[in-house]
Amino acid sequence: QQFNVTAYGATAVAFISLQAFAGMWINAFIVCVVCIAWIKTKTLNSNEKILLFLGCSRFGHLCFSSLYSCLAIMYPHFLYVQPTYTVIVSMQNFFNYSNLWVSACLSIFYCVKIASFINSFFIYLKVKIDTIVPWLLLGSVLLALAVAIFSYKFAGTVHCNHSTGQGNFSNVSITMDDVFFPMYFISAFGFVTSFMVVITPALLLLFSLWRHKRTMQTNSMKDLSMDAHIKAMKSILSFLVMYSINFVFLILIMSSAMKEENSMTFVIYVFLHAFPAVHSLILIFSNPKLEKTLLSILPCVKCKLCMR
Repeated sequence: QQFNVTAYGATAVAFISLQAFAGMWINAFIVCVVCIAWIKTKTLNSNEKILLFLGCSRFGHLCFSSLYSCLAIMYPHFLYVQPTYTVIVSMQNFFNYSNLWVSACLSIFYCVKIASFINSFFIYLKVKIDTIVPWLLLGSVLLALAVAIFSYKFAGTVHCNHSTGQGNFSNVSITMDDVFFPMYFISAFGFVTSFMVVITPALLLLFSLWRHKRTMQTNSMKDLSMDAHIKAMKSILSFLVMYSINFVFLILIMSSAMKEENSMTFVIYVFLHAFPAVHSLILIFSNPKLEKTLLSILPCVKCKLCMR
């Protein structure tokens, strides 16, 4: 997407940069807390492994995505100077797909760990999930790396085929849908696959939690896990809504209909940069260790800011 360099563009850059900085801080906090716990205990459970990978991928995604968005808004022609364009696009795709597929791993993990279904395959997964998680994370990283390598070679090929060789970047055109169809197809396939992998276990988990909650209410049971189940349902439901909107916006941002709609594109960019931060906050407040650490840090930060 290319924007005119106006006050509107400057506002968009400032807003996106602020969102990206907040998101990077939140995910850096998750990574730091998990790494400190890793150093202290010398071990990581499956949930912490997923959070570590997710925090790192979202930090990198926000970093390169905000850089790409700011360059596309303020200096669009600079993107077509090699190797700037190919490096930024490939790194952005790597962290973006890592973020999407590690989120899918988190959804699968929560479903298998929390949901209760009487099924031999599901019981087998529940027993083996701790050994499966590292392979899921490895597969996510390898798939993201494959997409990044493809996008790097593809972006370099497109640039070479459309460069004028005369140093006039205003003649460089990389906007043809036919040329970008392979990249659009790979991106759409990755988005749809990760979306289905996230939605299916999340819906199964919601159904299991709702059934368990209903059973406890019917039997008039005062179970301490009741509040935990309601909290888990709210967390998963909010994630489902956010991820669904994120999926729709990812598809829209690739469509030709969005090329001239600057105001709508700005709204989409705002949400795409807000999603990693907001969902990471949900993960923090649904994890007792992360929530306790964050609440203990905030008063110290507030006191230091007041002293200044």
